Amino acid sequence: MRSSFKNAALVTLGVILGVGVTMQYSALAHKPVDGMPIEGLHQLAHAYNTIKADYVEPVEDRKLLTQAVSGMVSALDPHSAYLDRKAYRELREGTEGKFVGLGIEINQSEEGYVRIVTPIEDAPAARAGIQAGDLITHIDGAAVKDMDLDEAIKRMRGEPRTKVVLTVQRKDAAAPLSFTVMRDEIVQKSVKGKIVAPGYAWVRVSQFQEPTVEDLANKLAALAREEPDLKGLVLDLRNDPGGLLQGAIGVSAAFLPKNAEIVSTNGQREDSKARFYGKPEDYLLSRGSDPLDKVPELFKTIPMVVLVNTGSASASEIVAGALQDHKRAAIVGSRTFGKGSVQTIRPLAGDTAVKMTTARYYTPSGRSIQARGIVPDIPVDENADGDGLNALRMREADLRHHLENDTSRAAEDMTNHDDIEEQMRILALARTRKPLEFGSADDFQLTQALHHLQGLPVQLSKRATPPASLAQQAH
Repeated sequence: MRSSFKNAALVTLGVILGVGVTMQYSALAHKPVDGMPIEGLHQLAHAYNTIKADYVEPVEDRKLLTQAVSGMVSALDPHSAYLDRKAYRELREGTEGKFVGLGIEINQSEEGYVRIVTPIEDAPAARAGIQAGDLITHIDGAAVKDMDLDEAIKRMRGEPRTKVVLTVQRKDAAAPLSFTVMRDEIVQKSVKGKIVAPGYAWVRVSQFQEPTVEDLANKLAALAREEPDLKGLVLDLRNDPGGLLQGAIGVSAAFLPKNAEIVSTNGQREDSKARFYGKPEDYLLSRGSDPLDKVPELFKTIPMVVLVNTGSASASEIVAGALQDHKRAAIVGSRTFGKGSVQTIRPLAGDTAVKMTTARYYTPSGRSIQARGIVPDIPVDENADGDGLNALRMREADLRHHLENDTSRAAEDMTNHDDIEEQMRILALARTRKPLEFGSADDFQLTQALHHLQGLPVQLSKRATPPASLAQQAH
């Protein structure tokens, strides 16, 4: 009963588990492992032949073999997976920051529809008139209510220059609205920022993609030109699910002394045991000029806050951990997801691949983030009256057969979804609030981050008090 309620609550309000992946690509052909288990292979062959002979209907050889590989890989941990052609292509598109679609960020609404969280600036949906908060009720005439979110995404994706008709409900609109949107290639910017108060800047990294380091460098340079007398910076990594390891290294390097250690990795193979520093060779994906050369020096010393929440995972935890260990920034928000493992993409035949966990990563001081996360120096809830939907999210330690932390016990206060009364209270509050826009005037955590930089009182989380030593260091 408790489990079913939890799942319904998470799906109903769109608290979608965006588990990040810190990835590296490898085309290396590894030496086969000696001593293949012949008895086990015989058992596999027996099961294969039994299914072929006895299953209720014929099964294609390709399907059986693909599912055998998929099951073998996915049983390792929650982040290892077999990637068929479509999944492999979409993964590459995601890290490149390009894909064909409508240019919208979505989740599932409490009514069972697809909610527009935000349309990407100057993308097809925004040009057509789609707005944040719109509820998609039909896609090309097909009812969306209670449709699987992946199915809705599949229907909205398609070939460039093809059309899709979206029917939406809009608050205060007398009748449903219909929009014809032309699909196109979307170039998604992973970095945005602005001056949020005189002398104070806010920069958000939503995902670590190939262009992220260069996009960050350009944004920091532009902010310094716009506000020459910068006194503080808020780096927002909330709901950043991760991405490329090199992006995390480069973003960290923008704010740390030259050649500072960012992260280390350790796994079974020798090539998985490595230390990474704020050096161009560790964060550039190709030869060329260093984009961080254009970042003004003031960003190495300006007072900083890093905003994190339970949705901050993987590469964003690398950045938060590095800046925390070097005492470069105060970490503000809630404990992060705890995704402290590296996935390497190993291409296979037929334009497929396996995404496989090959190492754990460690902060400069040697802390493993796996199943523990980054603990904020200054805990601050999502809202003035509590942590909102963030409190319902699962963490790495909640996932089945997750990789254990090998340097310390996982934190005792991991997510607890068993308090049904508390869940009902959170859900009721969420229904009365409009979706939070990070960086807006209504962003409570951002306001508290600015208060910290300005030396003003900060409203701490109702659930925790920061260690005195950390709070002092943060100032």
